[in-house]
Amino acid sequence: MLDGLSEQSKADLEARCRWQRYVAGDKIMDKNSGDRDVYFVAEGAVQVVNYSFAGQEISLAHLQAGSYFGELAAIDSMLRSASVVALEDCLLGALPPRLFINQLADHPDMAVQVLCCLAGIVRGCDERIMDLSTLTAMKRVYLELLRLAEESPVNPGNWLIKAMPTHKVIAGLAATTRETVTRAIAQLTVGDIIESKNRMLFIRDRERLENLVRALGDDMAR
Repeated sequence: MLDGLSEQSKADLEARCRWQRYVAGDKIMDKNSGDRDVYFVAEGAVQVVNYSFAGQEISLAHLQAGSYFGELAAIDSMLRSASVVALEDCLLGALPPRLFINQLADHPDMAVQVLCCLAGIVRGCDERIMDLSTLTAMKRVYLELLRLAEESPVNPGNWLIKAMPTHKVIAGLAATTRETVTRAIAQLTVGDIIESKNRMLFIRDRERLENLVRALGDDMAR
């Protein structure tokens, strides 16, 4: 979002933010709260979550350093639509909503970047609705692994997840339970489709994993 700003504009923006450190597990923002600041993740990582009526945690986004969140409430003045928790120790800068709106008005390139981000959120929500409507819980886990995987820069054609999230995080992304994630990963490991090493997960047979997601008539329980 800040790529189009000059170094002086970035420094001015930094000076206008309120900076605070959080430790892993801290609640940064509550759903339905009246806080309307926009937050910049300078260090660490946070997770945007929501909760079902039964209390099941659903992960909506996993944001690393360089990301931001909270723009929806700043733009429409509504209550927060989700909660945010610290996944790691992190440093966040909070910018008041009026200053954020002024930044968008003064820097059209920044406004376009925010629009692109919001468009990505809409597309991501559409994909999640389709996943929940058409895929079993196991298949949703497989799909999340595919989404998290990156092609190896050293060995093109090989895919891996460099920093494998916890089973709880994957369960939130796939809208299922941690036990289902554990069972899915165990089955893929036994089938020589994936392999875990030193907090990394290697996808040894991406084609087979993709076929498992595509397969019809899966009777595995949700």
